Amino acid sequence: MPTTLAFDVYGTLIDTHGVIAALERHLGPSAGDFSRAWRDKQLEYSFRRGLMQQYETFTVCTGQALEHTCALFGLSLSPADRQQLLDAYRTLPAFSDASEGLIQAREMGFRLFAFSNGPRDAVEALLTQAGLRHHFIDVVSVDEVRSFKPDPAVYAHFLRRAAVRGAEAWLISGNAFDVLGALSAGLRAAWVRRTPAALFDPWGTTPTLTVEGLTDLADRIAEAVVPPKPGRKRA
Repeated sequence: MPTTLAFDVYGTLIDTHGVIAALERHLGPSAGDFSRAWRDKQLEYSFRRGLMQQYETFTVCTGQALEHTCALFGLSLSPADRQQLLDAYRTLPAFSDASEGLIQAREMGFRLFAFSNGPRDAVEALLTQAGLRHHFIDVVSVDEVRSFKPDPAVYAHFLRRAAVRGAEAWLISGNAFDVLGALSAGLRAAWVRRTPAALFDPWGTTPTLTVEGLTDLADRIAEAVVPPKPGRKRA
């Protein structure tokens, strides 16, 4: 069977800080700080709910994280403005290298799945508006098991849905916690380190691969799956 690639969506294919433009109207130069705080709290809420086994969808976590971040920054939003920001989160842009990277992976014969903390309908809509949905065999959502990454049950669910063993599957993610979760669950994992400032957690575990973007991903995975013959050098 061809190697299976599970692409994380938020922060890997889709730029979660694409919401900054919508925030600037309310926050001016503080929009970037607000966006980062909102994203951090969104993930924190998903982690908490997974541990507490009190599941609500990622959409709920996003809305509640927005409320917390507004309080933190002293930002008062009208119901219409709040909805506008949440709608902006549903139409986030793709990273500039996402489409090319996915095309290369498909052309090299990999099986591509989207694998996300988001509810399936929201992820389907997000990938469709970003022009990426057609690259994937299927969308696998944690909503189907009512937990969140990095819960081991979530990765086991993906392997069942994709009908593969861990050694035959790679997680592709820009989120270090996701990479660690996948490795712990027996998958291989590529960390997309998009900026030099991005840090990987010092847990004594390293990604199977680290790439700076998606355009060299397929070649790097192909080399890892089929090691080069002695004397062969990478181009």
